[in-house]
Amino acid sequence: MSKSFNNLIFQDFQKAIKKLKEVLELEKTEITRDSALKRFELCFDLAWKNIKTLAKQEGIECYSPRECFKAGFQIKLIQNPQKWIEMIEDRNKIVHIYKEEYEDQVYEKLKNYLEMFKELEKEIEKRLTGDLK
Repeated sequence: MSKSFNNLIFQDFQKAIKKLKEVLELEKTEITRDSALKRFELCFDLAWKNIKTLAKQEGIECYSPRECFKAGFQIKLIQNPQKWIEMIEDRNKIVHIYKEEYEDQVYEKLKNYLEMFKELEKEIEKRLTGDLK
């Protein structure tokens, strides 16, 4: 994949992070909760797809979020892969099991997940700009 393709995926990830942050700053209602959860899903998908692209450039193939988060840890894009695995489990709960209690539980974790996305954003930016300090 070319650098420009990475940049497009990365720009989408940055926009999604901003939108998640924006909705989390609003008062919690059923509508803002549901919006935040959908925005979280988008951030999640873009996070692992960005990692997939960068891992491939490092010679590591990954085809699922779980594999890509492990690869992301291996190439030092993310810290604490266990928290990312927990994120997968939470994402799967809200996507595949339609219970309001799960939605509320995951919503309570979104600020922490937002911080994880922001940390990943910084690491990806370093890679794309060549600033590997």
